[in-house]
Amino acid sequence: MKRFILLVMDGVGAGELPDAAAFGDAGSNTLGNLARHQGGLALPNLGALGLGRVLELEGVPPAAQPSASWGRMAEKSMGKDSTLGHWELMGLETPLALPTYPHGFPAQLVEDWCRMAGLPGVLGNCTASGTDIIQRLGQEHVATGKPILYTSADSVFQVAAHEESFGLERLYTICQQARDLLQGEHAVARVIARPFLGQAGDFQRTPNRKDISLPPFAPTAIDAAAAAGVETLSIGKIRDLFAGVGIQRALTSKGNAEGMQRLLEVLDEGGAPGGQLILLNLVDFDMLWGHRCDPAGFKGGLEAFDALLPALLEKLGPEDLLVITADHGNDPTGTSTDHSREYVPLLVYAAGLSGRDLGTRASFADVGATLRHWFKLPPASLGHSFLPELGGA
Repeated sequence: MKRFILLVMDGVGAGELPDAAAFGDAGSNTLGNLARHQGGLALPNLGALGLGRVLELEGVPPAAQPSASWGRMAEKSMGKDSTLGHWELMGLETPLALPTYPHGFPAQLVEDWCRMAGLPGVLGNCTASGTDIIQRLGQEHVATGKPILYTSADSVFQVAAHEESFGLERLYTICQQARDLLQGEHAVARVIARPFLGQAGDFQRTPNRKDISLPPFAPTAIDAAAAAGVETLSIGKIRDLFAGVGIQRALTSKGNAEGMQRLLEVLDEGGAPGGQLILLNLVDFDMLWGHRCDPAGFKGGLEAFDALLPALLEKLGPEDLLVITADHGNDPTGTSTDHSREYVPLLVYAAGLSGRDLGTRASFADVGATLRHWFKLPPASLGHSFLPELGGA
């Protein structure tokens, strides 16, 4: 029984893309800059897989004989957010950028949403760091009942509200109403519920975030796998990023450690007769450390993840293919709290098919093409399978 395991290190980029300057990201290099800033990274297991061959990385020397194959991938889609990154990984490139709102959302759009959701108004309606804006406007939100609306350089409509005074389920409801409204020219990639708790001066976001994504505009490799009888299973926020399309079973996860534990439990189950596609997003790199410009936390998170890899590798059998990559960058060493336009690392592990240089791939869609090849599905028009370069059929 074949299994294809895609592990996405959210925000763990591997150096600026040639067009990074056009996105305001010249000089971004999440892994490289982080390693230099922190005086090196201790990642022996990722290093053994070949991460030090992907890019120059202080503390992670190039392995003489990597146990995995290695490379990096460029994003073709016109964006640098999780939705487009994950869609492209599954073979769906987005040539036109989704709408962004650097000056806030149009007044009429906000008015329509408030009327639809029965809101007395909103606070903010600007670009902001989520952790900063709840400290600045959290008390006024609690006093007035007006949710905090903000965005970033990405195509996102983010709504923050206090779990107790406003209500978590009510926050989810108004975000779904916003998703229903945000169509056509205002079809943002994601509406994100950002709940928080606490008192004035000490508001803290909770793990109960919820992403409501725009559904993919065309079938992905997930759909192809499901149609062929492969069980499709997601862990973490991946189900939300695909709006549930093609996902047969979804497990929740509120952080990296829990996500990895869920993955180990799934691998112990043995899979389905027709094969199994397992998709895991490790959100903490992006949510906790990248967006908060916390290089020390990012380093600690990477090293904690690295320590969990032996347990994962021990559970892989001869018909398992593991792909470790990312969806975009999120360099924590600068002043920007936004995603960064970067290459992403590519590590591919399978029994008897490792130790190859996969070079620089022209599109994240190569992962989706390889997935199709692994399960002997009809090839897609986008992406090139790297299975032959691994020595596979």
